[in-house]
Amino acid sequence: MKNSAKIRILIADDHYVVRIGLTALISVEPDMEVIAMAVDGAEALELFRRHRPDLVLLDMRMPVKDGVQTTMEIRAQFPDARIIMLTAFDGDEEIHKALQAGAEGYVFKNSSVEKLVPALRAVAAGQRWIPKEVASRLASRKTFENLTLREVQVLQELAKGMANKEIADTLGISEHTVKTHLKNILGKLRAADRTEAVTTAIQRGIIHLEPSGGRFKIQ
Repeated sequence: MKNSAKIRILIADDHYVVRIGLTALISVEPDMEVIAMAVDGAEALELFRRHRPDLVLLDMRMPVKDGVQTTMEIRAQFPDARIIMLTAFDGDEEIHKALQAGAEGYVFKNSSVEKLVPALRAVAAGQRWIPKEVASRLASRKTFENLTLREVQVLQELAKGMANKEIADTLGISEHTVKTHLKNILGKLRAADRTEAVTTAIQRGIIHLEPSGGRFKIQ
């Protein structure tokens, strides 16, 4: 953190209400100030270059560049950057990716002021901030086998309701190979069937479903 009277904070979130709400909460703290706000990851990177904030509060899911990608790019250019990932989701895969990308803290959007403000101060001071519930999620993640990239791709198509042959045609592999991947997926996710596999993958943050025009799309 720079030698200044206040912790200078950049907020990046694609929801206006969230940005304004966080700014209002932070502004009442005598040792903090919001110096810039971004609506997506690309703007967050641009504003970081321009303002060099002491701390970035970064939404996990944003358009253009998501939180993980933005964190990686900021840290690649500014290794000393201090970043807290802000999210409404608690899937263990998402938490792992955020911390692996270089975030030093993880805060849920429904956190109270009593939890948010200490997190901001701790990370700005060079400490890590991992809430107990997040640590618990990470611990449970170790009990699961990691899915391969191809298995995640099969899961994504499965979530769209595709049959084995459709998945095979889409990914350019044989139907037999799809069946093999599905068997491995069920075992690794400890799922009894295809529906449970998709549900578990969504809950853990391995794949994302977002509403789009009344339908769903994989993010």
